[in-house]
Amino acid sequence: MKFPGQRKSKHYFPVKNRDPLLAQLTLQPQHISTHISGIDQTLVDIEAKVGDDLLSRYALPKGNSTLIDDEKAHQLYTELKSSELISDEFAGGTIGNTVHNYSILADDRSVLFGVMSNHIEVGSYAYRYLCNTSSKVDLNFLQPVDGPIGRCFTLISECGERTFAISKGSMDKLTPEYIDQEIVQTSSALVLTAYLMRASGGDKITDAALKAIEYAKAADVPVVLTLGTRFLIEEDPQWWIDFIKENVTILAMNEDEGEALTGFKDPLSASNAALEWCDMVLTTAGPLGLYTAGYTEDSEKRETSHTLLPGAIPEFNRYEFSRPKLKRDCQTPIKVFAHISPYMGGPEIIRNTNGAGDGALAALLHDLASNTYHKANVPGSSKHKRDGLCYSSFSQICKYANRVAYEVLAQHSPRLSRGLPEREDSLEEAYWER
Repeated sequence: MKFPGQRKSKHYFPVKNRDPLLAQLTLQPQHISTHISGIDQTLVDIEAKVGDDLLSRYALPKGNSTLIDDEKAHQLYTELKSSELISDEFAGGTIGNTVHNYSILADDRSVLFGVMSNHIEVGSYAYRYLCNTSSKVDLNFLQPVDGPIGRCFTLISECGERTFAISKGSMDKLTPEYIDQEIVQTSSALVLTAYLMRASGGDKITDAALKAIEYAKAADVPVVLTLGTRFLIEEDPQWWIDFIKENVTILAMNEDEGEALTGFKDPLSASNAALEWCDMVLTTAGPLGLYTAGYTEDSEKRETSHTLLPGAIPEFNRYEFSRPKLKRDCQTPIKVFAHISPYMGGPEIIRNTNGAGDGALAALLHDLASNTYHKANVPGSSKHKRDGLCYSSFSQICKYANRVAYEVLAQHSPRLSRGLPEREDSLEEAYWER
């Protein structure tokens, strides 16, 4: 596993030089590997620039998101293809993006639960999904189904307005029998999206997600939930609050979803409110940057050397150099917050806003899994005398998540094709060290 952020390996695995001949006589311990697992609605994102007449013909309200059936999806795709209007086709899905990016960043295994078309043709949606997913993502546990996976059409009008047409296909057909208990219970984390909780029409993906949560909780595996969209949350915020209280360790959201859930428009206040229901929160706030929030033990808190920041909670980042902990592991828990502005002010050209939050979450998961990996392989390290949820501090996780989000914003695809550069050409190394 690669370790998160701009790190020097000596900080992780300090070893004494050994005589190469004597080393052969000594039994060398084998590295213990780790992985994360996630459940997703497998789908392909199809982006096209269209005129208003096409939206009218397919009865798609401009600027809205509409569910369409498989037949209409096929007709729409055929017309867009024949008219050469499609600009991009990417493997999509919130959790699919997240586990892919995790595997790219960590150079490590992740496992995806979902469905995949039984019959795959070259050039089909399923084929494109597989081609655009990292080989480090284990797809052997996908459930085979008859029919297409999901398709999400992003139709961009001349004025820049985006209209979404979503065809579910068979993406919600995952059943609990295809959730592997051992895989879930040996994971560093189980990652879910709020969309999984709203299956309908006899689809079983909600049951499958609940079964995975049951397995994870039984083995003390952190459950990570990303909220997905404010429209889903504002339908019944109390239901989601109860669900998070009961099941979730880490919550990821943007400022709109945070407002729908907590009633607070300010992302710091929303993060603070959400900490009453879970152990850690990652909140992306667009041009404001991003926040991390969580708990640490009062006797282990570490004061920042950065400027103390104003906000709804004065000097809220005072202890941002502390490591996140589960609230139940703290004798005297205190809330800790950290914030970072967009990396280098954000890209000159933002090519894609879909997936920046998934990239930030992948960075947090990388740090969490690194903690599990290091604890298993270097159990005597002083790092693990006090149990932490993540390897790094709130501040360092902010920097890493921020840097990954920048990389996604600067490209068309929501999925990384490579890890972060070994050296930052445009930034002094002090960014990672301070």
